[in-house]
Amino acid sequence: MLIGLIGIPNSGKSTFFKACTMADVEIANRPFVTIKPNRGIAYVKINCIDKEFKVSCNPNKGYCINSKRFVPIELIDVAGLVEGASNGRGLGNQFLDNLTSADALIHVIDISGETDSEGKETKNYNPVNNIRILENELDLWYLGILKKVWKTLSKNIQNTKSDFAKAVAKQFSGLKIDEDDVRIVIRKGFNIEKPILWDDEKLKKFSHELRNLTKPIIIVANKIDKLSSKQNLENLKKTFPELTIIPCSADSELALREASKLNLIDYIPGDSNFIIKGQLNEKQKLALNNIKKLLDDYGSTGVQEILNKTVFELLKYLVVFPASANKLSDSKGNVLPDCFLLPPNSTALDFAYIIHTDFGKNFIKAIDARTKKAVGKDYKLKNRDALEIVTR
Repeated sequence: MLIGLIGIPNSGKSTFFKACTMADVEIANRPFVTIKPNRGIAYVKINCIDKEFKVSCNPNKGYCINSKRFVPIELIDVAGLVEGASNGRGLGNQFLDNLTSADALIHVIDISGETDSEGKETKNYNPVNNIRILENELDLWYLGILKKVWKTLSKNIQNTKSDFAKAVAKQFSGLKIDEDDVRIVIRKGFNIEKPILWDDEKLKKFSHELRNLTKPIIIVANKIDKLSSKQNLENLKKTFPELTIIPCSADSELALREASKLNLIDYIPGDSNFIIKGQLNEKQKLALNNIKKLLDDYGSTGVQEILNKTVFELLKYLVVFPASANKLSDSKGNVLPDCFLLPPNSTALDFAYIIHTDFGKNFIKAIDARTKKAVGKDYKLKNRDALEIVTR
Protein backbone atom coordinates (compact mmCIF):
# COMPACT_ATOMS: atom_id res chain seq x y z
CA MET A 1 0.00 0.00 0.00
CA LEU A 2 1.25 3.46 -0.94
CA ILE A 3 -0.20 6.70 0.44
CA GLY A 4 0.66 9.96 -1.34
CA LEU A 5 1.37 13.09 0.68
CA ILE A 6 0.46 16.24 -1.24
CA GLY A 7 -0.09 19.96 -0.74
CA ILE A 8 0.82 23.52 -1.65
CA PRO A 9 4.55 24.25 -1.06
CA ASN A 10 5.39 25.22 2.53
CA SER A 11 2.19 23.72 3.96
CA GLY A 12 4.03 21.41 6.38
CA LYS A 13 4.15 18.25 4.25
CA SER A 14 7.76 17.43 5.07
CA THR A 15 7.13 17.94 8.80
CA PHE A 16 4.08 15.65 8.59
CA PHE A 17 6.16 13.07 6.70
CA LYS A 18 8.96 13.18 9.28
CA ALA A 19 6.48 12.97 12.17
CA CYS A 20 5.02 9.81 10.59
CA THR A 21 8.25 8.12 9.59
CA MET A 22 11.03 9.76 11.68
CA ALA A 23 13.00 9.79 8.43
CA ASP A 24 15.86 12.26 8.03
CA VAL A 25 14.32 14.81 5.63
CA GLU A 26 14.93 18.52 5.18
CA ILE A 27 12.36 20.83 6.78
CA ALA A 28 12.54 24.52 5.87
CA ASN A 29 10.30 27.56 5.58
CA ARG A 30 10.53 27.94 1.81
CA PRO A 31 8.71 26.60 -1.27
CA PHE A 32 9.86 23.40 -2.97
CA VAL A 33 11.89 22.02 -0.09
CA THR A 34 10.94 18.60 -1.47
CA ILE A 35 12.20 18.17 -5.03
CA LYS A 36 12.70 14.43 -5.31
CA PRO A 37 9.97 12.45 -3.55
CA ASN A 38 10.72 11.14 -0.07
CA ARG A 39 9.61 7.58 0.65
CA GLY A 40 9.34 6.17 4.14
CA ILE A 41 7.52 3.73 6.39
CA ALA A 42 4.65 5.01 8.52
CA TYR A 43 2.36 2.93 10.73
CA VAL A 44 -1.35 2.45 11.29
CA LYS A 45 -2.38 1.71 14.87
CA ILE A 46 -4.72 -1.16 15.78
CA ASN A 47 -5.73 -3.15 18.83
CA CYS A 48 -3.55 -6.24 18.77
CA ILE A 49 -5.10 -9.64 19.40
CA ASP A 50 -2.35 -10.70 21.81
CA LYS A 51 -4.35 -9.74 24.87
CA GLU A 52 -7.24 -12.00 23.78
CA PHE A 53 -4.86 -14.96 23.63
CA LYS A 54 -3.06 -13.94 26.85
CA VAL A 55 0.34 -13.57 25.20
CA SER A 56 2.79 -10.79 24.29
CA CYS A 57 3.52 -10.47 20.59
CA ASN A 58 6.89 -10.04 18.82
CA PRO A 59 6.23 -8.41 15.42
CA ASN A 60 8.57 -9.10 12.52
CA LYS A 61 7.56 -5.75 11.02
CA GLY A 62 6.27 -2.77 12.93
CA TYR A 63 6.01 -2.86 16.71
CA CYS A 64 3.55 -3.32 19.59
CA ILE A 65 3.21 -1.27 22.79
CA ASN A 66 0.69 -2.27 25.47
CA SER A 67 -1.32 -4.28 22.93
CA LYS A 68 -1.37 -1.37 20.48
CA ARG A 69 0.03 -2.82 17.26
CA PHE A 70 1.65 -0.56 14.68
CA VAL A 71 1.42 -2.01 11.16
CA PRO A 72 3.70 -0.60 8.43
CA ILE A 73 2.49 1.23 5.33
CA GLU A 74 4.49 3.18 2.75
CA LEU A 75 4.25 6.96 2.52
CA ILE A 76 5.51 9.16 -0.32
CA ASP A 77 6.02 12.92 0.08
CA VAL A 78 5.97 14.49 -3.39
CA ALA A 79 7.00 17.93 -4.63
CA GLY A 80 4.64 20.79 -3.74
CA LEU A 81 1.69 21.56 -6.02
CA VAL A 82 0.97 24.95 -7.54
CA GLU A 83 -1.92 25.99 -9.75
CA GLY A 84 -1.19 24.95 -13.33
CA ALA A 85 0.64 21.77 -12.32
CA SER A 86 -1.44 19.75 -14.81
CA ASN A 87 0.08 21.91 -17.56
CA GLY A 88 3.62 21.45 -16.25
CA ARG A 89 3.90 24.60 -14.11
CA GLY A 90 6.23 24.44 -11.11
CA LEU A 91 7.16 20.80 -10.64
CA GLY A 92 3.74 19.75 -11.94
CA ASN A 93 4.57 16.86 -14.25
CA GLN A 94 6.99 15.38 -11.74
CA PHE A 95 4.46 15.87 -8.94
CA LEU A 96 1.71 14.06 -10.83
CA ASP A 97 3.88 11.23 -12.15
CA ASN A 98 4.93 10.39 -8.60
CA LEU A 99 1.29 9.87 -7.63
CA THR A 100 0.39 7.24 -10.22
CA SER A 101 0.84 4.29 -7.83
CA ALA A 102 -0.75 5.93 -4.78
CA ASP A 103 -3.83 4.20 -3.38
CA ALA A 104 -5.02 7.33 -1.56
CA LEU A 105 -3.88 10.90 -1.01
CA ILE A 106 -3.33 12.92 2.15
CA HIS A 107 -3.65 16.64 1.38
CA VAL A 108 -1.77 18.81 3.90
CA ILE A 109 -3.13 22.37 4.20
CA ASP A 110 -1.76 25.27 6.24
CA ILE A 111 -5.02 25.98 8.08
CA SER A 112 -3.57 29.10 9.72
CA GLY A 113 -3.86 31.07 6.48
CA GLU A 114 -0.22 32.14 6.72
CA THR A 115 0.83 30.49 3.44
CA ASP A 116 -0.62 31.50 0.05
CA SER A 117 -1.29 29.35 -3.02
CA GLU A 118 2.35 29.70 -4.13
CA GLY A 119 3.77 28.63 -0.77
CA LYS A 120 4.80 32.17 0.20
CA GLU A 121 4.28 33.69 3.63
CA THR A 122 1.20 35.89 3.93
CA LYS A 123 -1.66 36.77 6.31
CA ASN A 124 -5.40 36.03 6.24
CA TYR A 125 -5.21 33.68 3.25
CA ASN A 126 -8.30 31.49 2.80
CA PRO A 127 -7.24 27.78 2.89
CA VAL A 128 -10.48 26.90 1.06
CA ASN A 129 -8.67 27.98 -2.13
CA ASN A 130 -6.06 25.25 -1.73
CA ILE A 131 -8.63 22.45 -1.80
CA ARG A 132 -10.22 23.91 -4.92
CA ILE A 133 -6.84 24.31 -6.62
CA LEU A 134 -5.69 20.79 -5.83
CA GLU A 135 -8.99 19.11 -6.75
CA ASN A 136 -9.03 20.95 -10.06
CA GLU A 137 -5.42 20.07 -10.87
CA LEU A 138 -6.00 16.38 -10.18
CA ASP A 139 -9.17 16.41 -12.29
CA LEU A 140 -7.30 18.10 -15.15
CA TRP A 141 -4.56 15.48 -14.85
CA TYR A 142 -7.11 12.70 -15.39
CA LEU A 143 -8.85 14.69 -18.11
CA GLY A 144 -5.56 15.14 -19.98
CA ILE A 145 -4.92 11.37 -19.91
CA LEU A 146 -8.44 10.69 -21.20
CA LYS A 147 -8.33 13.35 -23.91
CA LYS A 148 -5.14 11.96 -25.42
CA VAL A 149 -7.08 9.05 -26.89
CA TRP A 150 -10.69 10.17 -26.54
CA LYS A 151 -11.36 10.94 -30.21
CA THR A 152 -10.11 7.56 -31.41
CA LEU A 153 -11.46 5.70 -28.40
CA SER A 154 -15.00 7.12 -28.65
CA LYS A 155 -15.21 6.44 -32.38
CA ASN A 156 -14.03 2.85 -32.03
CA ILE A 157 -16.47 2.17 -29.23
CA GLN A 158 -19.38 3.57 -31.25
CA ASN A 159 -18.45 1.66 -34.41
CA THR A 160 -17.56 -1.69 -32.87
CA LYS A 161 -19.72 -1.64 -29.72
CA SER A 162 -16.63 -2.66 -27.79
CA ASP A 163 -16.58 -2.46 -24.01
CA PHE A 164 -16.33 1.17 -22.86
CA ALA A 165 -15.05 0.19 -19.43
CA LYS A 166 -12.33 -2.00 -20.89
CA ALA A 167 -11.11 0.73 -23.25
CA VAL A 168 -11.01 3.45 -20.57
CA ALA A 169 -9.38 1.16 -17.99
CA LYS A 170 -6.63 0.33 -20.50
CA GLN A 171 -5.86 4.03 -20.93
CA PHE A 172 -5.65 4.51 -17.13
CA SER A 173 -3.91 1.21 -16.31
CA GLY A 174 -0.79 3.07 -15.15
CA LEU A 175 -2.88 4.62 -12.37
CA LYS A 176 -4.04 1.20 -11.07
CA ILE A 177 -7.56 1.72 -12.47
CA ASP A 178 -9.50 -1.38 -13.56
CA GLU A 179 -12.72 -2.05 -15.44
CA ASP A 180 -14.78 -2.31 -12.24
CA ASP A 181 -13.71 1.21 -11.27
CA VAL A 182 -14.89 2.56 -14.62
CA ARG A 183 -18.21 0.71 -14.39
CA ILE A 184 -18.87 2.19 -10.93
CA VAL A 185 -18.39 5.68 -12.41
CA ILE A 186 -20.61 4.89 -15.43
CA ARG A 187 -23.47 4.00 -13.07
CA LYS A 188 -23.41 7.57 -11.76
CA GLY A 189 -25.40 8.74 -14.78
CA PHE A 190 -23.10 8.58 -17.80
CA ASN A 191 -24.69 7.50 -21.09
CA ILE A 192 -22.08 5.51 -22.99
CA GLU A 193 -24.21 4.68 -26.03
CA LYS A 194 -22.70 7.60 -27.98
CA PRO A 195 -19.58 8.78 -26.15
CA ILE A 196 -18.46 10.63 -29.28
CA LEU A 197 -21.13 13.23 -28.45
CA TRP A 198 -19.70 14.02 -25.01
CA ASP A 199 -18.63 17.66 -24.66
CA ASP A 200 -15.75 19.01 -22.59
CA GLU A 201 -17.96 19.48 -19.54
CA LYS A 202 -19.09 15.85 -19.67
CA LEU A 203 -15.51 14.65 -20.07
CA LYS A 204 -14.37 16.72 -17.12
CA LYS A 205 -17.21 15.46 -14.93
CA PHE A 206 -16.36 11.86 -15.84
CA SER A 207 -12.67 12.49 -15.10
CA HIS A 208 -13.59 14.02 -11.74
CA GLU A 209 -15.71 11.03 -10.71
CA LEU A 210 -13.01 8.58 -11.78
CA ARG A 211 -10.33 10.50 -9.92
CA ASN A 212 -12.50 10.86 -6.83
CA LEU A 213 -13.05 7.09 -6.74
CA THR A 214 -9.51 5.94 -7.48
CA LYS A 215 -7.47 8.61 -5.67
CA PRO A 216 -9.59 9.35 -2.59
CA ILE A 217 -8.39 12.28 -0.47
CA ILE A 218 -8.30 13.07 3.23
CA ILE A 219 -7.67 16.69 4.27
CA VAL A 220 -5.09 17.57 6.94
CA ALA A 221 -5.83 20.93 8.59
CA ASN A 222 -2.22 21.41 9.66
CA LYS A 223 -0.84 24.07 12.05
CA ILE A 224 -4.07 23.93 14.08
CA ASP A 225 -2.17 25.41 17.04
CA LYS A 226 -1.99 28.86 15.37
CA LEU A 227 -4.40 31.63 16.51
CA SER A 228 -6.37 31.95 13.27
CA SER A 229 -6.66 28.22 12.63
CA LYS A 230 -9.84 27.38 14.55
CA GLN A 231 -12.06 29.77 12.58
CA ASN A 232 -10.48 28.68 9.29
CA LEU A 233 -11.17 25.04 10.19
CA GLU A 234 -14.85 25.74 10.83
CA ASN A 235 -15.08 27.59 7.52
CA LEU A 236 -13.39 24.72 5.69
CA LYS A 237 -15.80 22.15 7.12
CA LYS A 238 -18.82 24.28 6.16
CA THR A 239 -17.52 24.73 2.62
CA PHE A 240 -16.68 21.06 2.08
CA PRO A 241 -19.08 19.02 4.26
CA GLU A 242 -18.53 15.94 2.09
CA LEU A 243 -14.77 15.80 2.79
CA THR A 244 -12.97 14.21 5.73
CA ILE A 245 -11.07 17.07 7.38
CA ILE A 246 -8.91 16.43 10.46
CA PRO A 247 -7.20 19.11 12.60
CA CYS A 248 -3.51 18.43 12.99
CA SER A 249 -0.25 19.73 14.39
CA ALA A 250 2.58 17.88 12.67
CA ASP A 251 5.10 20.02 14.59
CA SER A 252 3.67 18.82 17.92
CA GLU A 253 3.67 15.16 16.87
CA LEU A 254 7.27 15.41 15.70
CA ALA A 255 8.27 17.03 19.00
CA LEU A 256 6.56 14.26 20.99
CA ARG A 257 8.17 11.49 18.97
CA GLU A 258 11.61 13.06 19.26
CA ALA A 259 11.17 13.54 23.03
CA SER A 260 10.07 9.91 23.33
CA LYS A 261 13.09 8.77 21.32
CA LEU A 262 15.33 10.64 23.80
CA ASN A 263 13.52 8.94 26.73
CA LEU A 264 12.29 12.30 28.02
CA ILE A 265 8.63 11.19 27.87
CA ASP A 266 6.50 8.07 27.53
CA TYR A 267 4.28 8.57 24.50
CA ILE A 268 2.36 6.20 22.25
CA PRO A 269 1.55 7.80 18.88
CA GLY A 270 -2.09 8.83 18.68
CA ASP A 271 -2.59 8.99 22.45
CA SER A 272 -4.21 11.96 24.15
CA ASN A 273 -1.50 12.29 26.78
CA PHE A 274 2.16 11.67 27.59
CA ILE A 275 4.17 11.16 30.77
CA ILE A 276 7.34 13.12 31.52
CA LYS A 277 10.12 10.89 32.84
CA GLY A 278 13.36 12.71 31.99
CA GLN A 279 15.03 15.95 33.03
CA LEU A 280 13.74 18.88 30.95
CA ASN A 281 15.12 22.37 30.45
CA GLU A 282 12.79 25.39 30.58
CA LYS A 283 12.40 25.55 26.80
CA GLN A 284 11.39 21.88 26.65
CA LYS A 285 8.92 22.31 29.53
CA LEU A 286 7.26 25.24 27.79
CA ALA A 287 7.01 23.35 24.49
CA LEU A 288 5.49 20.29 26.15
CA ASN A 289 3.04 22.42 28.15
CA ASN A 290 1.80 23.97 24.89
CA ILE A 291 1.44 20.53 23.33
CA LYS A 292 -0.49 19.35 26.41
CA LYS A 293 -3.02 22.17 25.82
CA LEU A 294 -3.37 21.07 22.20
CA LEU A 295 -4.00 17.47 23.26
CA ASP A 296 -6.61 18.63 25.78
CA ASP A 297 -8.39 20.62 23.05
CA TYR A 298 -8.28 18.09 20.21
CA GLY A 299 -7.61 14.69 21.81
CA SER A 300 -4.44 14.09 19.78
CA THR A 301 -2.05 15.80 17.39
CA GLY A 302 -4.11 14.30 14.54
CA VAL A 303 -1.22 12.57 12.78
CA GLN A 304 -2.00 8.99 13.82
CA GLU A 305 -5.75 9.55 13.35
CA ILE A 306 -5.13 10.72 9.78
CA LEU A 307 -3.12 7.62 8.89
CA ASN A 308 -5.74 5.33 10.43
CA LYS A 309 -8.68 7.05 8.77
CA THR A 310 -6.95 6.95 5.40
CA VAL A 311 -6.32 3.20 5.56
CA PHE A 312 -9.35 1.93 7.47
CA GLU A 313 -12.12 4.41 6.57
CA LEU A 314 -11.14 5.88 3.21
CA LEU A 315 -9.72 2.65 1.73
CA LYS A 316 -11.60 0.30 4.09
CA TYR A 317 -8.63 -2.06 4.48
CA LEU A 318 -8.65 -4.97 6.92
CA VAL A 319 -5.95 -6.27 9.27
CA VAL A 320 -5.66 -10.06 9.40
CA PHE A 321 -3.33 -12.23 11.52
CA PRO A 322 -1.92 -15.65 10.56
CA ALA A 323 -2.54 -17.59 13.75
CA SER A 324 -3.30 -21.07 14.98
CA ALA A 325 -5.31 -21.70 18.12
CA ASN A 326 -2.71 -24.28 19.16
CA LYS A 327 0.44 -22.42 18.16
CA LEU A 328 0.80 -18.65 18.03
CA SER A 329 4.56 -18.53 17.47
CA ASP A 330 6.77 -19.11 14.43
CA SER A 331 9.79 -21.44 14.18
CA LYS A 332 11.98 -18.80 15.86
CA GLY A 333 9.63 -18.46 18.83
CA ASN A 334 8.23 -15.08 17.83
CA VAL A 335 4.62 -14.75 19.02
CA LEU A 336 2.07 -13.44 16.49
CA PRO A 337 4.97 -12.21 14.35
CA ASP A 338 2.92 -11.15 11.34
CA CYS A 339 -0.23 -9.33 10.37
CA PHE A 340 -1.31 -8.18 6.93
CA LEU A 341 -3.35 -5.37 5.43
CA LEU A 342 -5.85 -6.53 2.82
CA PRO A 343 -8.39 -4.62 0.70
CA PRO A 344 -12.13 -4.88 1.43
CA ASN A 345 -13.98 -8.01 0.29
CA SER A 346 -10.80 -10.10 0.45
CA THR A 347 -11.29 -13.82 1.01
CA ALA A 348 -9.49 -16.54 2.93
CA LEU A 349 -7.89 -17.60 -0.36
CA ASP A 350 -6.65 -14.04 -0.98
CA PHE A 351 -5.13 -14.12 2.48
CA ALA A 352 -3.38 -17.42 1.74
CA TYR A 353 -1.79 -15.93 -1.38
CA ILE A 354 -0.68 -12.85 0.58
CA ILE A 355 1.17 -15.08 3.07
CA HIS A 356 2.83 -17.15 0.34
CA THR A 357 2.00 -18.15 -3.23
CA ASP A 358 2.31 -21.85 -2.33
CA PHE A 359 -0.28 -21.41 0.43
CA GLY A 360 -2.72 -20.08 -2.15
CA LYS A 361 -2.01 -22.78 -4.73
CA ASN A 362 -2.32 -25.59 -2.19
CA PHE A 363 -5.17 -24.13 -0.13
CA ILE A 364 -7.53 -26.65 1.50
CA LYS A 365 -9.24 -24.56 4.19
CA ALA A 366 -8.67 -21.94 6.87
CA ILE A 367 -9.31 -22.37 10.58
CA ASP A 368 -10.50 -19.51 12.79
CA ALA A 369 -8.06 -19.33 15.72
CA ARG A 370 -10.78 -17.99 18.02
CA THR A 371 -13.61 -20.43 17.27
CA LYS A 372 -11.50 -23.30 15.84
CA LYS A 373 -14.09 -23.59 13.06
CA ALA A 374 -13.06 -24.26 9.46
CA VAL A 375 -13.92 -21.78 6.70
CA GLY A 376 -13.63 -22.16 2.93
CA LYS A 377 -11.71 -20.22 0.31
CA ASP A 378 -14.63 -17.85 -0.31
CA TYR A 379 -14.91 -16.79 3.32
CA LYS A 380 -15.00 -12.96 3.47
CA LEU A 381 -12.39 -11.67 5.86
CA LYS A 382 -13.28 -9.45 8.81
CA ASN A 383 -11.07 -6.90 10.48
CA ARG A 384 -8.71 -8.47 13.07
CA ASP A 385 -9.46 -12.03 11.92
CA ALA A 386 -6.95 -14.64 13.07
CA LEU A 387 -6.71 -17.57 10.66
CA GLU A 388 -4.58 -20.65 10.16
CA ILE A 389 -4.19 -21.70 6.52
CA VAL A 390 -4.29 -25.46 5.94
CA THR A 391 -2.64 -26.71 2.75
CA ARG A 392 -2.30 -30.07 1.03
